[in-house]
Amino acid sequence: MSRRTFTRRRFIATTAAASAAAIGFPYIRTSHAAGSLAVGFWDHWVPGANDVLTKICQDWAKKENVDLKIDYITSQGNKIVLTAQAEAQARSGHDFMTFQAWDPLDKQGLLEPMDDIIGTLTKANGALEPAAQYLTKGKDGHFVGVPAVTGTQVKPPCARLDLFKKVGVDILEMYPTLKPPTKAAENWNWDTLLSAAQKLQKEGHPIGLGLGQTTDSVDWVGAMFASFGAEMVNAKGDITIKHSEGVKQGLEYMQKLVKVMPQDIFAWDDASNNKYIISGQGSMIMNPPSAYAVAKRDNPKVAEHLYTFEMPKGPKGRFAPYLPFIWGVWKFSKNKSAAKSLLATIWQKENVEKLVNGSIGYDIPSFAGQRNFKIWEQVEPPKGAVFHYPPKGDQKIWMACAPAPVAIANQMYVQGFMTKLIAQCTQGGMTIAQAIDWGAKELEGYQRS
Repeated sequence: MSRRTFTRRRFIATTAAASAAAIGFPYIRTSHAAGSLAVGFWDHWVPGANDVLTKICQDWAKKENVDLKIDYITSQGNKIVLTAQAEAQARSGHDFMTFQAWDPLDKQGLLEPMDDIIGTLTKANGALEPAAQYLTKGKDGHFVGVPAVTGTQVKPPCARLDLFKKVGVDILEMYPTLKPPTKAAENWNWDTLLSAAQKLQKEGHPIGLGLGQTTDSVDWVGAMFASFGAEMVNAKGDITIKHSEGVKQGLEYMQKLVKVMPQDIFAWDDASNNKYIISGQGSMIMNPPSAYAVAKRDNPKVAEHLYTFEMPKGPKGRFAPYLPFIWGVWKFSKNKSAAKSLLATIWQKENVEKLVNGSIGYDIPSFAGQRNFKIWEQVEPPKGAVFHYPPKGDQKIWMACAPAPVAIANQMYVQGFMTKLIAQCTQGGMTIAQAIDWGAKELEGYQRS
């Protein structure tokens, strides 16, 4: 397992201590607290981002006289998922963990209620995003997790301004630098993207939207289907795929789009689209700013043309692909009060801004009231490169496979059901009707398992 460990004794503060007072959640030592806390955080993709989180946590630990241990655990090879699973089985390990999207509801019987934390955060920042509620509110109505600041992301288009303009799509006319979208943005829809993609392929710079079975592929496909009004399983768990006109429309669209993208997109993983745009061949991917950040380092001539902006509009609107990490406290933790105090401290607005700055704007807070930080104006080149990255305006944040109940949605997600559905009628020789029949049988199998 790849992890980096920091302890308070090893950490040397290099800047003034940040405010660590957790409003409403002071740390109360008890006979069970033992003055120690073990935390498992996700190992961030953006260089330096972990250091900012460590500083915030260590400042809190110093103030509260807590012996704090932080493990940064990679998500590569599902290590963070496997760690959580092992701790759930052993009823031992970290006091609180970073979980991937579906894990808290899967393990809700082992997690502390977080209604107090969520209540305080909503009073300070406004309502929690519905997509985040979908993943953190348990069957008994209690919140079992808090969306993490670090690693929570959306995945809108990241495109080459120069290449799109060459084929007649002026991105800056629709999404100007450091300004709200213009009326011209109404023309940014899936048909506009298809027309541009056809021309870009002829220019030798196809767009690259993955259709594999990992998160980058599943997330954007889920948002695309939602924008067509597609529903495969409803909130009650009924299979509705055969009766959803939006599913058919989404598949009809994808039959056209697949023809003008690289032939290997069905084999892409989460690194593939990054490499594709950084190489200089790709004209657009859908990704958080990590691809841009690496391009700035490895291929700056490409980076200076990269620009992030809103999702294409479908018949039912714009949907931003959302993928959160979630923080949860184990019920078997011996220091729950300290864990909640640290969580509340991390979520103070000044600390959230530090974390967002440290990730170069990659991290997306799950409260709209915390999406006005200056960092999204400051990243360049080009000027305003990620200004339109945080969802605002008419975009709806969307978790792929919603609104299905978690037991079936989780299976749909991890097995790449929607990308496989597309593959059946674009690569597998099926008609759309046959692909939908196949999909209905697959979903029935998920219901039974």
